[in-house]
Amino acid sequence: MYAHRGTVSTMSLDLRPILEGWDYHPGKVTVRRIKGIDGKDKIQMRLQLGTLQMETSGRPDGSRPYGCDSLLEYFTSIIEKMKADSKDDQFELGEQECADLRDEALQYYYRYLSLFNLEDYSGVARDTERNLEVFDLVKTYAKTDADKFSLEQHRPYVVTMNARGRANLALKENDFNAAYKALHEGMDEIRKFFVDFGQPNLAEKSEEFKTLDKQAGQLRDRLPRDPLGVLRERLKVAVKEQRFEEAARLRDKIRKLEESAR
Repeated sequence: MYAHRGTVSTMSLDLRPILEGWDYHPGKVTVRRIKGIDGKDKIQMRLQLGTLQMETSGRPDGSRPYGCDSLLEYFTSIIEKMKADSKDDQFELGEQECADLRDEALQYYYRYLSLFNLEDYSGVARDTERNLEVFDLVKTYAKTDADKFSLEQHRPYVVTMNARGRANLALKENDFNAAYKALHEGMDEIRKFFVDFGQPNLAEKSEEFKTLDKQAGQLRDRLPRDPLGVLRERLKVAVKEQRFEEAARLRDKIRKLEESAR
């Protein structure tokens, strides 16, 4: 009887019809949008042994822990209530709670990676910003030092994806200035990350920084030429390369332009 039930279940739940014609390609993110049986859009990511299916908003697995959109929202609401009573300094995240938050963040990682490939950049910006909030929450409230810094190693990557998402969203609107600004904000965040860890010289050598700098460089020639902006860029390079006489001349030009603009 149990063998018969198992056979029926296997036949009815076999994923092969879903995966036929949708091949897995090693090293490539393969995703698609589909319409769920509830009539709502879903995101599917092709894996070597099957597929992941995610909701397009809310928690990717569709669950609502403790009646909240996510564990992040649940713990944030607790902290806000404790702040109202001036007791938030008593709040701590235990090892299991941190592990659960990391697992949840992984779900959002799979989704924003999928959304980036689907060119849904507003979704990328939303989910990466949300995961950075998780990083801050764990770093601030985790009970152990190991948990406090468990997610920090991933911060430059998430900052990079957030900046790229915001930049590409701006480019869809042909707003080159906003795109350029988003990329440089990401680069500044990466610099801050390495400064905080006492390794400022490693920032510009990181792959994340190079990725943003390369995209910013590709945009630079498409930006409306701002005389002040051009001079400030030249000044920055002159100072970095220790060409101090040229830097002094550039400062004088910048000061005169700023005064004439008042």
